[in-house]
Amino acid sequence: MITFFLVGLTVHVVFFFSIFDIYFTSPLVHGMTPQHTPLTPPASRLVLFVGDGLRADSLFTLLQNGSSRAPYLRSVIEEKGTWGVSHTHVPTESRPGHVALIAGFYEDVSAVAKGWKENPVEFDSVFNESRHTWCWGSPDILPMFAKGASGDHVYTHTYPAEEEDFASTDASRLDSWVFTQVKSFFKSAKSNSSLRASLLEDKNVLFLHLLGIDTNGHAHRPMSQEYMDNIALVDTGVAELVSVVEDFFGHDGRTAYVFTSDHGMTNWGSHGAGHPSETLTPLVAWGAGVQKAHRVTEPQPYDDGYLQDWKLEHLRRVDVNQGVLPLLYLNNTDQFKAESLYTNAIQILEQFKMKMIQKKETTLSFLFTPYQLLTEAKQAEFTHKARILIQLEKYEDAISLCQSLISHALEGLVYYHTYDRFFLGCSVVLGFAGWTSYVVLIILKTHASLNRHPSLLKQIPSHTLERLCVCAAVVITVFLLIQRSPVTYYIYCLLPVPVWYSVLKDTCAGLLTLFTSACYLWSSRRRAPLHLSDRQQFVMQMLHVTVCAFVPYLTHSSLQQKQGLPLLNQIISWTTLASSMVVPLLSSTRIFHRLLSIFLSLTATYLLLSTGSEALFPPVLSWLMFVWINIEQEAMLAQGVSGRQELSTIDFSANIDITKIRQLKLDDIRRSYFFVFFIITAFFGTGNIASINSFDPASVYCFLTVFNPFIMGGLMMWKVIIPFIIVMCSFETIQVATQLSSRSLFLIVLVISDLMALHFFFLVQDYGSWLDIGTSISHYVIVMSMTIFLMLLSVVTHIFTSKRLLLWRKPKMHFP
Repeated sequence: MITFFLVGLTVHVVFFFSIFDIYFTSPLVHGMTPQHTPLTPPASRLVLFVGDGLRADSLFTLLQNGSSRAPYLRSVIEEKGTWGVSHTHVPTESRPGHVALIAGFYEDVSAVAKGWKENPVEFDSVFNESRHTWCWGSPDILPMFAKGASGDHVYTHTYPAEEEDFASTDASRLDSWVFTQVKSFFKSAKSNSSLRASLLEDKNVLFLHLLGIDTNGHAHRPMSQEYMDNIALVDTGVAELVSVVEDFFGHDGRTAYVFTSDHGMTNWGSHGAGHPSETLTPLVAWGAGVQKAHRVTEPQPYDDGYLQDWKLEHLRRVDVNQGVLPLLYLNNTDQFKAESLYTNAIQILEQFKMKMIQKKETTLSFLFTPYQLLTEAKQAEFTHKARILIQLEKYEDAISLCQSLISHALEGLVYYHTYDRFFLGCSVVLGFAGWTSYVVLIILKTHASLNRHPSLLKQIPSHTLERLCVCAAVVITVFLLIQRSPVTYYIYCLLPVPVWYSVLKDTCAGLLTLFTSACYLWSSRRRAPLHLSDRQQFVMQMLHVTVCAFVPYLTHSSLQQKQGLPLLNQIISWTTLASSMVVPLLSSTRIFHRLLSIFLSLTATYLLLSTGSEALFPPVLSWLMFVWINIEQEAMLAQGVSGRQELSTIDFSANIDITKIRQLKLDDIRRSYFFVFFIITAFFGTGNIASINSFDPASVYCFLTVFNPFIMGGLMMWKVIIPFIIVMCSFETIQVATQLSSRSLFLIVLVISDLMALHFFFLVQDYGSWLDIGTSISHYVIVMSMTIFLMLLSVVTHIFTSKRLLLWRKPKMHFP
C-alpha cells in the first residue's frame, strides 16, 4: 500500500505541474538588442506615482456636492493631461501589478512561491534602462527592482516592514512618510553637488509607491472614510510634490508625470481575482510629451457607463492594455509618433524572432512549421516598407503598418509559445488514461476473485511486452535528446510507458473481471427504504466554541475603534489553533465521541478565521456528516447486514477483522460518489473560494495584523483545510462502520477524481476574458489538488481518528 501511495502521489504531482508547462510557462524572451527611437525624447525625467489598491471609480467619482475628493488630479484631467482606465491582469496582487507597470509584461506564476518579494525570473524594466532611479515606499515592492537591475543605479528608500499594520490607527502615514522623504531628498540635493548633478541628467526616474490606500482598504473597506481620506491625502501630496519638482528643475518643461495604480479592490476589501473593481485602475498622465486635455462632443467608444457616472464624457478617455504604445497620450509630431511606434514594433519583432529561433533550434527540421503570417521574408518586407513610409513622410500609413506588424508579432509569439502544447497534452492524456486503467484493474483484481478463473488469465508474454516498452522508451528519449527538450518533457513523455506496461500485463484478466464483477455486483445489490435517526449529542468543548464565537466580534470592534488587536484575543486565537489538532487526540477513540471532539475543535478554529456568515459552514457541514453516517447505518440495517454496531460502540482504534472485510457492492460506489460530492461542497463552502482566489487579511485579524504573506497565507489555507478534515473523518467513519477496506473505497474515489481531472484538463484555456481563463484553470487545479491532497490527508485523518494521547499512566475514562 505504501508503494502504491508513493507511486500514485508522484503520478498526480507530475500531472498537476504539467498544466504549468503546457499552459503557463514564462513569457519572457532573452537576448534581444534594445531598440531606441532616434529622435530626441520630449522628457528628461519621469515621476511615477502608484497608489497601491486604488480603484478607478474611487478616484474619478465625484462627491454628492459635485466636487472631487482628488481636486488636483481632477484639474489635471480637465486641463493639462490625458486620462483613462488601465486594465490590469489577474492575479491582481501588488507584485504582478508593479511588474506589469514597470517591466511591461504579466509576471510568471512562480512569483507566488516567492511571496512577491523575489524575482522568479530575470527581466528588464524601465528602472534598469534608466540612468538613475530613486524609489520610496514599501519594502515588499522596491527591493525586487533594485535586485534585478544591472549596476547600482537604482536607489531604494523604504520604511520598516512592521509599519504595514492593518490594525494601525492611521495607515495613511505610510504615504505621508513617502512624501516627506521625497521633499527632504530634493532639499538635500540643493546642497549636495553630486546628487544635484545626477538629478540634472536625462533618463531619470522617480518612483513613489503609496501603500496607505491599500492598507486602509483592507482594514476599513474601500467605501470607508479612512480610504477616501487617504485618497485626498495622496492628491494633496502629489500636488505639493509636483510643485517641489518643478521648482527644483526651474520649470524647464522636461518632466513627465504618471499617476496610476497596480490593482483595485472589492467592496469587502480583498483583491487577487478578476472582478472589475479589482482590474480597473485609474491612469492620469501629464507634463512633458503628454497630450493635454482633449474635449470631445461625439460619443466615445466605451459602453460601460463610467463616463456618465464620473461626469467625464466631455473629455477624451484613452484606456490602455499591455505591450502597445498608446499614441493618443503623446503630444508630439507625427514623425515622432511614427518613429516611436516603429521602435515599439521592431522591439516586439525582435522577441518574435528570438522565440522562433529558439523553437527552430529545438525542433527537427522536417517537423518545424513556421508562423505563416510572419515568415522571415514577410518580416523583412514589413520592416523595409515601414522604414520607407517614414522616410517618405507618410506617417499615418507607417503607423497603420506598424500596428499591423505588432499584431502579427504578438500572435506569432503566442504561436511559438504554445508550439509544444498538443504534443505535451497527448502525453499527459496517455498518462491519465493509463493510471486510471491501472487503478480500475487493481479494484477488480482485489474484489472479483480472479484466481477462480485461472484458465482465462492468459496474458501477453511478459518478455515481449517488456521489450516493446523498452523500445518505446528509447525512441522517446532519443527524440527528446535530438530536440534538446527540457527535463520535464522527459517526465511527461516517459511516465505513460511504465504505467501502460503495468496495465497491459493484466489487460485480458481485467476485461474478464470487469464483466464478471459487474454481473456480481448487480445481482448482489438489495434495495430497501432508509430510515433516519438523529442521535447527535451536544457535549464537550461547547464553552470554548462559544468564546471563540465572540473573539472575532470583539477583535473587529477594537480595530474599528482603532485600538489595535487585543492581546487576550490574540492569545486565545493562537492557543486555540495550536490545540485544535491535540485536544481530539485526548478524547475516546469511539466513533461518536472522537468525531464530536474533532468537529468542535475545528469549528472553534474556523470561527476565529471567519468574518461573517461563513462561520456557520462547519457546524452545518458537521451536522450533514452525522446525517450521512446515520443514513449509511440505517441502510445496512435495512439490507439485513449482520454484525451492525451502534456508533457509540464502534472504536476507531480497533483492528478490523480481516474475515469481515467484504467484497465491493454498488452501494460502495454510491458512498464514494457522496464523498467526492461532499469534498467539493467543503471546498466551495462559504468563504473558501474568497480565501484562495483573493487576498482579504480580515480573516486573520484575530491572530495578527502586521502584513506577513506567508503566515497570513498559511492561516487562510488552514481555514480551507478544516472542512476537508471534517469530511475525511466522516469518510473514515463510513469505512469502519461498513467494514470495507479504506484502500478499496479510496481507489474508487481516485478513479472518479481522475476522470473529472481529465475532463477539466481539456477545458483549460489561456484566451478569452480573465474570468473564463481563471475559471478554467481553477476547475483543473481544484480537482488535481483535491486528488493529491486527499492522498496525503487520508493518512493524517487515520492518525487523527484512531490514535490517542495518554497524559496519565492510568487514563480517566468518561464513557463506558
